[in-house]
Amino acid sequence: MEQRNTRFAFGPRNYRLMFIGLALLAAGFITMSLDTADYGEGFLGLTLGPILLALGFTVEFFAIMAKSSSDAAAPTQPTNTSTTTPNAAPATPAEPVRPTFQRR
Repeated sequence: MEQRNTRFAFGPRNYRLMFIGLALLAAGFITMSLDTADYGEGFLGLTLGPILLALGFTVEFFAIMAKSSSDAAAPTQPTNTSTTTPNAAPATPAEPVRPTFQRR
């Protein structure tokens, strides 16, 4: 039976960025709702809240697009050189890197 290597698309760094972005979005909406001026036309509703929302959406974008730390390059195998040991067998080539997600 074929054993599947399941890896998630997001790593811990991506999730951290995602939660930071969600916190900024929540802070932006809460800040806009706390404005005491008529119809939310004060500093909180027109300036600070939208800035927090723009920052939150920007962080969310980078959380989705950032490469996760689990996608780092595969570790390389040490190679045997003929200068260190004259009778050493030649190094075997590394296995080809397979794509993480396959379309079926």
